[in-house]
Amino acid sequence: MTEFTIGRLSAFAGANNETVRFYEKIGLMASPARTAGGRRVYDGSAARRLRFIRRARGLGFSIDDIRSLLGLGGAAATCEAVHERARRHRDDIRAKINDLKRLDRRLTAIIDNCRRTPTPDCALIETLTRD
Repeated sequence: MTEFTIGRLSAFAGANNETVRFYEKIGLMASPARTAGGRRVYDGSAARRLRFIRRARGLGFSIDDIRSLLGLGGAAATCEAVHERARRHRDDIRAKINDLKRLDRRLTAIIDNCRRTPTPDCALIETLTRD
């Protein structure tokens, strides 16, 4: 059985020690066994779980989503339920992308209308302060 200190575990999953402690505090990760000296000792399943959490966070899943994906607080998540949650998350991301594209077009139009003069009269400021 492979054992990890918190430092090795963090490096393995691309996290930092504070993140590991936070995930323990909020219940995403179980509290590890401790040595006689009080040092945390993690096993391979903790390492895989942390890597899963970090990758899911990297994809933008919320803590609550991850909790559901891990089956915490209830029955184990089915593949169908995981698929549905991932699809909804993707749809949310697409909506945010569309919002960002709309913002980009508006800001581009405002920037394009800027006269770039050395005077305090600025179309950009006027646009942002107009009713």
